[in-house]
This record gives sequence, structure tokens and C-alpha cells, in this order.
Amino acid sequence: MSSEKPFYLTTTLPYVNADLHMGHALEFVRADIIARHKKLQGFDVFFNTGTDEHGMKIYEKAVAGGQTPQEFTDASFARFRESVKIFGLDESILHFIRTTDTHHEAAAQEFWRRCDKNGYIYKKNYQTKYCVGCEEAKTDSELVNGECSVHPGRALEIIEEENYFFKYSAFTDKLSKFYEANPNFVVPDFRYNEIKAFVARGLEDFSISRLATKMPWGIPVPGDETHVMYVWFDALTNYISTLGWPDAESVANGDFKRYWVEGTPTQYCGKDNLRFQSAMWQAMLMAAEVPNSHQIVINGFITADGGVKMSKTLGNVVDPKDVVAEYGTEALRFFLAKEVSSFEDSPFTIERFKAAYNAHLANGLGNLTSRILTLSEKHLAGMTPPASSSVLPIEFQKELEAFDIQKAASFVWNKVQELDQTIQSTEPFKVVKVDEQKGRELIADLVVKLQAIAEMLVSILPETSAKILTQIALNKKPEVPLFLRKE
Repeated sequence: MSSEKPFYLTTTLPYVNADLHMGHALEFVRADIIARHKKLQGFDVFFNTGTDEHGMKIYEKAVAGGQTPQEFTDASFARFRESVKIFGLDESILHFIRTTDTHHEAAAQEFWRRCDKNGYIYKKNYQTKYCVGCEEAKTDSELVNGECSVHPGRALEIIEEENYFFKYSAFTDKLSKFYEANPNFVVPDFRYNEIKAFVARGLEDFSISRLATKMPWGIPVPGDETHVMYVWFDALTNYISTLGWPDAESVANGDFKRYWVEGTPTQYCGKDNLRFQSAMWQAMLMAAEVPNSHQIVINGFITADGGVKMSKTLGNVVDPKDVVAEYGTEALRFFLAKEVSSFEDSPFTIERFKAAYNAHLANGLGNLTSRILTLSEKHLAGMTPPASSSVLPIEFQKELEAFDIQKAASFVWNKVQELDQTIQSTEPFKVVKVDEQKGRELIADLVVKLQAIAEMLVSILPETSAKILTQIALNKKPEVPLFLRKE
């Protein structure tokens, strides 16, 4: 087993039938940047993602397509695994889980048994309004004109049946005390304040099963196969089942002990997952007597211009596949890192994207790299390339440790701008003609500073960073511009 300190990071699991959208791109890219940064720091990183494959939405899609749910999820997972490659994730540390894996299903059932044994599961009759799109029961206060605000136009189901419930109400005080003892549990602070206030108002028990006759595509409830688990109860367990829980070896001396118990299990999600990840899941862990997560990081939403929700109906959706096809993966990663707020909602339009691409990549980093390495190739031939400092600026590291990726990226591009201004003010291309030694010193200093920029970009733009560092080592300007300007 590795002697490096463990670090565990996970995204939420998209529904297996979902087309990956810009919100998925944001979560995957942000999580990958943190995972790569931790790896560079010498951590043993376990980066988990995968697909949520149970529930009514999946069942309906499979039936509509004339497939069994398993056939549908098998094909959909294969597409998912291939499609996430456009985000440039570090596959050397990436682990995929499916909630239809036999190990996961067994783990979810054992998790249920432990919650039940500890007195936190019971059965009762109830009636509720249920949004299939959210896979979640809705209260009247959450509805707009009698419809789910997230899925308007889709009729709510009225569920009236006997279900199993999780005794969420028993965790109001327990969660409040946990939050008090862990002041940095949710990032950013304003999201933490939001969930603390929600819990303090008192929690209501929630349904964790459906009748198998009405929703046959789910994990059977242990001891009662007339019911299947509520999709969220099943899916949340993936964060520990992917580490081998509850297998005795994993718990005693394997991945679960190393990454969950001894590591710092960190979960990335969007703001619509705040309650699920930072309250429901934490209460479930307490109920099963499993250690809580270490930290939950909450992204804002990607919106259309003016903060309007992206919608195919409105025609304002920007597909990450289209962006990557025209501009490349690195350009998408750049925009999501630097131009999108770390924690607030941010607009994504092609106009905004193109302007940022031309200003900061084509005319900015790309042009700067070409200018410096053109001077270096011409005037520093035979000189030893600068050695890597291997030490990233404290300010840059501090922002990444706080998950403020936008500030970290902005720090890098401030250095790009400063270096460009240095060239303008010192004019080494003129100095070298009248004072060769001084001119060479100025150019060498530019190369050192360009290398420092490239080293900071290792986690943000890994391919671009590698290209710049390679050209510095060869002392040659890139044969092809790093980023072609788009007209």
C-alpha cells in the first residue's frame, strides 16, 4: 500500500441516460483540477465518478426504447464513460462506479440493514406529490403553479401507498452539533449557512422505498422484495461502496479504511445537491454508524445570458461537445476554471466564450509563449534550460486549497499579463542587439517566468502545460500556435 497521504474526491453520479451538459462539465473539470493538484502535492488520490442507474426515469427510457433496463443501462454507461473523455480527466486516478454493480447493490442493502437495525427505518402509509424528473417528493411550498420548478410541464405523480421511511427527524440536533464541530464542512460559507438554517428548522422523515409493482427497476429492500429502494438512498451509498465497503478486508485494511477513514473524503456537487449531500447523506451515515464525509464543495449553476436557465425550448443551451469540437478540451477547461464563478451562478454563452478564448488563450498565453520562445530559440541557443522550481506560489496553492478555482486561475493569468507587460517595458528584442549579455539575461528571465506559469497550469490545462514545458526544454518555439485565434 502506498506510503503517500490519501485523498478521496468524488463527483455526484449523473443519471446514466442523461446527455452530459455544461453543468456536468463544470463539476467534472473542477473536481479533476483539485484531484490533479493533490496528486502533484504527493497525495495518493482516489477520484470517483460513475452513473446512477436505477429509478423511474431509467425504467421509462428503457421501456420506451424497447429494451430491458439492464440492456439500456449497459449501453448508456458505455456511452457515458466514453463521453467524459472530452473533459480531459486524469484517467490514472479515475475510478468509475455503476449503481447496478453487484457489489454496490449488496453494499446498499447492507447499509439499509444497519440503518434498520439501529432503529432509523420504519413503514407507514402516506400520500405525496412526486416529481419523476427529480426522483424526489415535493411539498406544496416547492411547487410553482402546481408544478416542479425544475421540471415545469411534467405532471407530478400522486403516490399513495405504504412505504419505508428514514427517520430523518431524529437527526436535527445530531446534524446541528456536527456542523458546529466542523466549521469548514461545506464550502462556500453561504451554502453552509443555508444548510444549517434548513436543518435547524427541523427535519421531516422521508420515503426510502417504492412498491416494486409500480417501480420495478431498483435494488430490492432487504427482507421485503415487494419494495425497492428509493433511488437516492441507493445512489448515495456509492461513495463508500466504490471503496469496497462493507467488505471486511476493505474496512480493516483496504480502500475504505485508507481513503474514507484515514483520508479526507471530499464531495463535489451542484447547489441542487446541497441538501442531499450535506444533510441527508450525513444523517444516513450517522444512522449506519459510518464516519461522516470530510467536506462538501458546492458549485453554482451554469446559466444562459442574464442568469436565465439553459433550456432546449428557449434555444440557449451550449453543448460542451460542440465547444470541444471547435475549440478543444483545454479551451473548455480554461473557461470553466477562470471565467466561471467558483461558487455562484455564471452565464455561459458562445459569445462570452469566444471573447475570453481570443483574449486570454490565443492573444494571451499562446502569443506570449510564442514571443518568448522565439527570442529564446534565436538568442539562447546552447544554454541550459531553466530548472523546474517545483514549488508553486503560496497564493496560488492557497486558492486551490480553498477550492476557489477561479481565483487560482486568475492568479495565473495575472502572471501572464505581468509577463507580457515586462516584455513591453524591457524590450529585450532591442536590448539584445546593443548589449548581447544583458539582452540574453532578460530573455532567460522571461523563460524562467514562462516556465513558472506552465507549472501552475499543470492541474488546470495539463496538455497546454506539457506543450510549453516541452518547448522550453527543446528551446524551440511551437511549430503550431497553442491556440488559433477565432474570427
